[in-house]
Amino acid sequence: MKTTDLNPFEFAPFYKNYITELGDVDLIETLTDSHNLLVEIIRKLPEDKLNYSYAKGKWSIKEMLQHLIDTERIMSYRALRFSRNDQTEIPGFDEDFYVENSNGKTRTKESLQNEFSLVRNSTIALFNSFSDKMLTKTGNANNNKMSVRALGFIIAGHQMHHLKVLQEKYL
Repeated sequence: MKTTDLNPFEFAPFYKNYITELGDVDLIETLTDSHNLLVEIIRKLPEDKLNYSYAKGKWSIKEMLQHLIDTERIMSYRALRFSRNDQTEIPGFDEDFYVENSNGKTRTKESLQNEFSLVRNSTIALFNSFSDKMLTKTGNANNNKMSVRALGFIIAGHQMHHLKVLQEKYL
């Protein structure tokens, strides 16, 4: 399954950049490759660098990592529900509120890195478990129709978006 298999009605317009910036990629490969890339970059950073934020009011690198973990869990949960044909409307979430109420900034680099890897490996296992039919199922989240497969690409694209911000503004 590739990004070019998606139709615009499978995701909200504000996710378009996350998906198009991935290019023509396979979902499982991009989830794996993007995971490896982020882990390698974080592994090289000294612990104290992870507390850095490039401007007042911006998240630290640790908080960004916690945000990636939280968002991936939420998007995977949505994919699971939609794959099971659950048509219950799923509300959105306030990412700033989640970061504010996490303990991301007090965690160690190793604990964040380990949790990110566990969550990503779980995401990959989840998407590998879906049949072709399940991947095309849709549901509603935050007042937007979304497909299971689009959620997988959104997870990868969201991480790559934050990786780009990390490289441009933090390193």
